[in-house]
Amino acid sequence: MTDAREGFVGALAAWAAGGVPVDAPAGVRAAILVEGESDRAAVEALAEKLGRDLGSTPVIAMGGVTNARKFVRVLGAEGLSLRLTGLCDLREERFFRRAFPAGDRYFVCDADLEEELIRAHGVDGTERVIASLGDLPAFRTFQNQPAQRIRSVEAQLHRFMGTLGGRKIRYGRALVEHLGTERMPAPLRAVLASMR
Repeated sequence: MTDAREGFVGALAAWAAGGVPVDAPAGVRAAILVEGESDRAAVEALAEKLGRDLGSTPVIAMGGVTNARKFVRVLGAEGLSLRLTGLCDLREERFFRRAFPAGDRYFVCDADLEEELIRAHGVDGTERVIASLGDLPAFRTFQNQPAQRIRSVEAQLHRFMGTLGGRKIRYGRALVEHLGTERMPAPLRAVLASMR
């Protein structure tokens, strides 16, 4: 990410926390809104994998989907007039539906992006990604916890990725990097395609 875009994304985060309004850097004409940093990592990893330059299209983690209306207001037609798209979880779609004006597009994961990526890899493929990051022994220990024994392996994988700070972000990127583009979840592909 360029320094100007990184600065813009940082300024947006400060603005969202009660700071001063921001201006888009020169050349930024669009933005992709996502719920959190793991989603941002996945979208940026796919752009890199496809050789797509997101120089004029920052991926903005909103710090929670309940912030969607605020971000759409400052970035969209009422604010900086950027072309917007977004990626959200199925259970959070109502927030995007209320925030996005007619004509702007967003894409919905079933049920969330981690679940989509686990399904695309399958259990064995996801465990290979976990092993590549050195986390397979920790995952096996996690699976043996009494509360986890009653869950499906897919549910265990999903929960494991959210157990430590930063782990979801690492896996958001790694699961994309280790997956062939032909098997990439449709909402993830679509959010990038909509920015052409």
